[in-house]
Amino acid sequence: MSSSTASTSAPSFGQSVWLVTEREIGSKLRSKAFLISTGILFAIALVAVVWGGFAAQSDSRIPVAVTPQTSGAVSELTSAVEVTEATDADAARELVRSGDVDAALIPGGAEPFGYTLVANESVPSGLMPLLSISPPVELLETGGVDFMLRYFVALGFGIIFFMAAITFGSTIAQSVVEEKQTRVVELLISAIPTRALLAGKVLGNTVLAMGQIVGLGAIAIIGLTVTDQSTLLTGLGAPLVWFAVFFLFGFVLLASLFAAAAAMVSRQEDIGATTTPLTMLVMAPYFLVVFFNDNPVVLSVMSYVPFSAPVGMPVRVFLGEAQWWEPLLSLAILLATCVAAIMVGARIYENSLLRMGARVKLAEALKG
Repeated sequence: MSSSTASTSAPSFGQSVWLVTEREIGSKLRSKAFLISTGILFAIALVAVVWGGFAAQSDSRIPVAVTPQTSGAVSELTSAVEVTEATDADAARELVRSGDVDAALIPGGAEPFGYTLVANESVPSGLMPLLSISPPVELLETGGVDFMLRYFVALGFGIIFFMAAITFGSTIAQSVVEEKQTRVVELLISAIPTRALLAGKVLGNTVLAMGQIVGLGAIAIIGLTVTDQSTLLTGLGAPLVWFAVFFLFGFVLLASLFAAAAAMVSRQEDIGATTTPLTMLVMAPYFLVVFFNDNPVVLSVMSYVPFSAPVGMPVRVFLGEAQWWEPLLSLAILLATCVAAIMVGARIYENSLLRMGARVKLAEALKG
């Protein structure tokens, strides 16, 4: 009679996962440190977006180089055009090529123009309507996105993923070791399956991390709208969606591994010994994507590596360098890796959670 009652009252696997998930989310939402740090993160993001927008609009005049023969074409446009005098056409082209000006007017071109508009990769928006007639256009380079813009987009995606992975990964690791030290884990797994405990921890922290990502996305949209950066907002639409999707599975991958690595030790002081390799797996691709964002080969490779794909592929989508099928292929690779990591992580977690004392070796944790 008592065994029948116990069996019927025992929570199912799904209920166990949800109980742990609620416990993880509730403990974080009751933590003043978590709420304050999240608020500071959102405030910094909003200030950065708004400041960047207003800084970009602080001098709306378009820098244009002219020669003595073409200076008359912009003589009445000084309120909208910042004029730089060049000695001849070659000097004007060099000013464009070096980035000192956005465009140049040089002699030549079919009548009735009398001059040609020279630009680096694309004609500055707003310049053509200012000219009384539309002159021929000469592009010194084709394709590409402004270097600073692509750098800051790569840096933004990289910092968000890196900080979330390290912050929540460390939180999961500390929680696992704390439960081992205080023997709370023995009570927990007497009531629910070990894998349900792991799944609940991963799911709870994933919900919190995705909440921050959604909040940061909303802040970016609001900031770009307030500063009237509609073109940039339109360009970031698809990359933001892809980033959220890749972030979700990339975070689950890392959270599972952080929990498994922490289960191998019994003291807070020993966490670094097992989680440092995971930190390096996140840091190395992050730096490669950020610092080699203008290298198509490195960026392409990193967009398929599971630990850097959540940053690399959205950046390539923003730059227009990814074919339509590439994000899907990269996501499939990430999903396969995520499943494998969950299986390996669950095995290590199960085999190490109740082992106290010295650090459990990886081979022993896998063997069981």
